[in-house]
Amino acid sequence: MRILVTGSAGFVGAALTERLLARGDEVLGFDNHNDYYDPALKEARLARFAQHPAYTHRRADLADGTAVDAAFADFRPERVVNLAAQAGVRYSLTNPHAYVQSNLVGFVNILEACRQNAVGHLVYASSSSVYGANRKLPFAVEDSVDHPVSLYAATKKSNELMAHTYSHLFGLPTTGLRFFTVYGPWGRPDMSPFVFARRILAGEPIDVFNHGQHSRDFTYIDDIVQGVIHALDHPAEPDPHYDPVAPNPGTSSAPYRVYNIGNDQPVELLHFIDLLEKHLGRQVEKRLLPMQPGDVPDTWADVSALRRDVGYAPSTPIETGVERFAQWYKAFYGVP
Repeated sequence: MRILVTGSAGFVGAALTERLLARGDEVLGFDNHNDYYDPALKEARLARFAQHPAYTHRRADLADGTAVDAAFADFRPERVVNLAAQAGVRYSLTNPHAYVQSNLVGFVNILEACRQNAVGHLVYASSSSVYGANRKLPFAVEDSVDHPVSLYAATKKSNELMAHTYSHLFGLPTTGLRFFTVYGPWGRPDMSPFVFARRILAGEPIDVFNHGQHSRDFTYIDDIVQGVIHALDHPAEPDPHYDPVAPNPGTSSAPYRVYNIGNDQPVELLHFIDLLEKHLGRQVEKRLLPMQPGDVPDTWADVSALRRDVGYAPSTPIETGVERFAQWYKAFYGVP
């Protein structure tokens, strides 16, 4: 297939693009290479597949509607995976306009281009952050998600609402994937595994918020990519059992679906740090601090809907994933 992947120089986007090319798809990558974190890492990810004969790259911004329309017109994608977004909960507290441009303006540009070009299926990244103030665990797609606690979460919830509108009005099949704390080789430097690894190896103390009482459903990158591909290959269809009197938020009478992709195995943050210390061969001082604004104490993915509809669920144990990340980190940054 011809597949357009936005955010193809990003963490998930690069890993997905490499996998799609390996299975024989033709891919157009679309990425603005912004400096939210070190662009050199994005270039290094891209270098893994940039010369592949079935890959074409466009350096442009989702908020540029003209550039988006041109990419669709030239490539004529059969399916689209939208992974480009302004990420990060804490950054959204101080830079809200970046989220509006990328996650709202950019997303409606993608939706409209999909509609105008009769794309067969749009898969897009949502986030576990949409569960916000929810405290029922595990988080299920059947749960209400009307109480976000960060603007980032609100934009991801908005994406789901916008996608449903296009599925309902125009019959565009859309599938939203709520990623749960993705980690692994080639990850994002703003996320805790990178931050912790850098400080552990530098002999610097690390800040552990909520006094170390956090738990996260850490999900290994290869499992995320496999989940995206399974979803991509199963275009959303109307739910024949959808009841408008008692609506299920995860399905619709339109060709619309939302799924969690998580490991279904929440891990205490302190245990994650212990594993990093073990595989990096260093101990670290931990500064236990209160919970930060916009954060949530726990995440845990109920993946029963994903398993039921697309026949897949993540399975990489945290011990395996952290070891692979630590080995990659030391090799990439030349740490003995």
